[in-house]
Amino acid sequence: MKIELTDQQQVMRTSFREFSERHLRPYANQFDREERIPGELVRSLADLGYLGLVVPKREGGSGDDMITFGLLNEELGRGCSSVRSLITVHSMVAYVIHKWGSQLHKNTWLQNLIAGERIAAFALSEPNVGSDAKSIETTAELNGDRYILNGCKKWITFGQIADLFLIFAQHSGKVSAFLVERSTPGLSVRPIAGMLGTRASMLAELHLENCTVAKSHLIGGVGFGLAAIAASGLDIGRYSVAWGSVGIAQAALEDSLAYTRTRRQFDAYLKDHQLICEMITDMQVGTQAARLLCLQAGYLKDIGSPETIMATLTAKYFAARAAMKAAADAVQIQGANGCSGDSSVQRYFRDAKVMEIIEGSNQIQQLIIARHAYQHSP
Repeated sequence: MKIELTDQQQVMRTSFREFSERHLRPYANQFDREERIPGELVRSLADLGYLGLVVPKREGGSGDDMITFGLLNEELGRGCSSVRSLITVHSMVAYVIHKWGSQLHKNTWLQNLIAGERIAAFALSEPNVGSDAKSIETTAELNGDRYILNGCKKWITFGQIADLFLIFAQHSGKVSAFLVERSTPGLSVRPIAGMLGTRASMLAELHLENCTVAKSHLIGGVGFGLAAIAASGLDIGRYSVAWGSVGIAQAALEDSLAYTRTRRQFDAYLKDHQLICEMITDMQVGTQAARLLCLQAGYLKDIGSPETIMATLTAKYFAARAAMKAAADAVQIQGANGCSGDSSVQRYFRDAKVMEIIEGSNQIQQLIIARHAYQHSP
């Protein structure tokens, strides 16, 4: 079976790469040092339609196929993983509203999200709760025609600038999801700085103290929070992160090829040393394999196959590991130069480690993939 992109997908990939080369790669280290991305860059992402790729045309989005969405994430991840993370979380919320939202939700928020007039953030993690999402401590109590939310959310990507939060809370012992605007009384946002990787993703901690929203802000129904809302959003998130990891691995490979062509040690270019060739080979093969797994997951999404859930888990697990290995080898190849703050490969290394944690850690992926293998073995 031959796997190749359509002519349209090739055109889109070229445009994504041109954007990354022009607007991301020259500035990514600066974004990383400043721990922010400029507002005009967010505006550019919106103007190009990148914030609405996962929403159908009938609802105002770009309506692109999932492989095209993946290619966008690869090229953005290759340029700046923090910018890719904006596409990730914003698309997660936009997709959830498209799939589970009422017409009121769509009329109120979806078009603004697609146009970039509002930025969205996915608020599931808490100070005491990460992988065990069913144990979240934030609560929602119904009082007449309004819900009162209390709790804390942490590590919320682009929470510093988000206008709309998808917040998960316990209601009557069931995890439920609510759309909460930044301006809602009782909601406060505290920036988080000094993270290991994706430093420009502008993380925040949310505090909800008798934060009151209309009953209509519940999305998907009581108890739909994990099995429906979070699951569908996280599937989009994992898919985005998987492709973004391919982008990191590709960047590490390209930088390593360039460096080893010009750096000489022991009267020979690094590219002529056998152990360097071993690392380059591992980068090349790992990147290609990860990309193929992502293409398979995207194809299964586009044809509506239920197998895409496991395919996406597998792609995310493998691609994150491949990115970490490629970035670590890229730093090793460059030595002290690679450890310098002026080097991009040290940023790849830090960003790649984050890929092994977010949207399901490697260990959680291992448990799920292994259980699936046992269940489907003869």
